[in-house]
Amino acid sequence: MKLSIVLSTQPAQFQAVAFKGDLPHNIARIASWGYDGVEVAVRDPRNLDVDGLLALTAQHGLAIPAIGTGQAWGEEGLSYTDPDEAVRQAAIARTVAHIPLAARTGAVIIIGLLRGIVRPGVAPEQAMAWLVSALQECCQAAAQQQVRIALEPINRYETTLINTVGQGMDLLARIGADNMGLLLDTFHMNIEEPRIEASIRACGDRIFHFHVADSNRWHPGAGHLDFCSILSALADTGYQGWVSGEFMPQPDGETSAQRGIAHLRSIA
Repeated sequence: MKLSIVLSTQPAQFQAVAFKGDLPHNIARIASWGYDGVEVAVRDPRNLDVDGLLALTAQHGLAIPAIGTGQAWGEEGLSYTDPDEAVRQAAIARTVAHIPLAARTGAVIIIGLLRGIVRPGVAPEQAMAWLVSALQECCQAAAQQQVRIALEPINRYETTLINTVGQGMDLLARIGADNMGLLLDTFHMNIEEPRIEASIRACGDRIFHFHVADSNRWHPGAGHLDFCSILSALADTGYQGWVSGEFMPQPDGETSAQRGIAHLRSIA
């Protein structure tokens, strides 16, 4: 099992990230705890020293399995479903801007809250049409460099678009792109899925990335989720990708990262 943890490349409001800023220090610590990679959350790739980041990860033997895009929503309000066409186009352009780094590293581009919500006054059908069109455009651009994109079903309290695995699979059918898949997150699945293991198995080979956090959004082992059963179901699909920790830095970032990997390694 290849394990990574989310690392923000710059300050951000999103709380479920254990490490933000100070890349050299954090990358060195993550490697020392036994992680195999770092999933990087990047607000705007134009403000990222890509060569410097790659040098740091190479120095510590870490891969970059995925690129998170949610800060463009959280910090700037960009989304594919905004009523303003200029905002929608900016969200698409920001996604496309991640493709060069993804191509260099083999990373999956994650679409979380960048998909947006159904805004007041916008019909759900219109929002979904905008979402499908935007992802088709992004997938077409990504396919030219053999890059994959993964949309994350997110619980109903954070978005009104694509909350469940079933909705995610329906979206993939509408998009119709081989390089479009899903990112499954155990925290969100615990809220939305009747049985996490059954929903994982239903996805088959459409799982492109996998997030772990316990029922309380703390590190694995801090809540009531059965990660032995969950990871067994994931293995049943033939998944050979990454398992990435995205959880609250509780009681602090260092402790959560160490306890999380210890728990996952103990059941691997």
